[in-house]
Amino acid sequence: MKNTTLVTILFVSAVTPVIADDWPGIYGPRRNHTSPQKGLMRTWPQEGPKVLWTVPLGAGFGGPAVSGGNVYLLDRDEAVGDKLRVFDLTSGKELWSFAYDAPGKFMFAGSRSTPTVDGDHVYTVGALGDLHAFSTKTRKPVWRKNIWKDFGGGSELPRWAIVQNPLIYGDLLIVAAQTSEAGVVAYDKLTGEIKWKSPALPGTPGYVTPSIVKVAGEDHLVMITAAVGRGRNAKDGSVNGVDLRSGKVLWTYNGYQNIIPVTQAVNAGDGRILVAGAYGAGSVMIKIGKKGDTYAVSELFKNPDFGSHTQPPILHEGHFYSHYTINERSDGLVAMSMDGQVKWKTGQQPPFVRGGSILADGLLLMTDGNTKLYLVEPNAAAFKPLAGAVILDPGDNWAPLALVDGKLLVRGQKELKVIQVVK
Repeated sequence: MKNTTLVTILFVSAVTPVIADDWPGIYGPRRNHTSPQKGLMRTWPQEGPKVLWTVPLGAGFGGPAVSGGNVYLLDRDEAVGDKLRVFDLTSGKELWSFAYDAPGKFMFAGSRSTPTVDGDHVYTVGALGDLHAFSTKTRKPVWRKNIWKDFGGGSELPRWAIVQNPLIYGDLLIVAAQTSEAGVVAYDKLTGEIKWKSPALPGTPGYVTPSIVKVAGEDHLVMITAAVGRGRNAKDGSVNGVDLRSGKVLWTYNGYQNIIPVTQAVNAGDGRILVAGAYGAGSVMIKIGKKGDTYAVSELFKNPDFGSHTQPPILHEGHFYSHYTINERSDGLVAMSMDGQVKWKTGQQPPFVRGGSILADGLLLMTDGNTKLYLVEPNAAAFKPLAGAVILDPGDNWAPLALVDGKLLVRGQKELKVIQVVK
């Protein structure tokens, strides 16, 4: 396909400086669903908050990111390929785009990852594993790889294709290849040179993006792999801690068996890591300790009544909040304490099905995974909705949200909407 122009998305790890008003990639500047935004409206008009602009999109699940007043989003046409698109945050005008050939059909059509912006570069991973590094100055690729084929992934992709949201850590660009030759791979973010690759990790390919947690004052990369089998017969899945300097596996926990893991691990502080998922896996809290040069994993609790399907839980004031409507159960929005006690769940009143969430100004902005946007006060005692409005057409509207300059960006299956949520 003839290259058009490029779009860029901003995504940065906590170790890289980021402009306060930017949303550099999936789950925001710290990859934890949290925004520094203040001044959120605590009530909405009957018709809902004001929609500033709307642009049409193809089907997909990849969220928007914002950098320097531009909105970046990976779009996809199954018959043609992937297309990075950039819009002006204020007006919604499409400024430029970059497209490349990557035809293929998968269960749940469309894009499934959020681009990452770092400095003058934008990084994207498409459904076929195409990793691109673009210059935001020239709007052209600087380097490109394929994280599946380059490491012996074979002709058959995972059934939901490749789902990776590029992670920047210092001078590294990190993704999970999940092949027999490499579990996680780190590239030089400027040149594409492979700096290290971990060995193949226990388990099979899933859809988890690596995350960073603190262990004994150190940054560890945490990667979750898929189990084989179902229920009590599930086996071989794993949670792994990887050295960010070398790719060496530092520790492995084999007590969490999820046949289709999607959500990344959550840093719960003090060496604790919450892993939550669907398909009967529920959640587990583990703690990593260090004695000398040796790491030890202890299991603090398991809870089948708290989990998540597509996006990790939000941690706020010692409690986790998560959408837990999955194939096996419809618990809606669920609150759980740090010690694993479920405090409440909404069930179907109202339902929350795999939607996006952001914590800002002490409040939760949440889609229900279908048509509605909610404003919720996070409270350990009870579900406390402050406002709600229908903003999207019905569908599997599961994409992550973004919040910049009082503007909430919400992707549906047909469009991207930008909504004013401050006074």
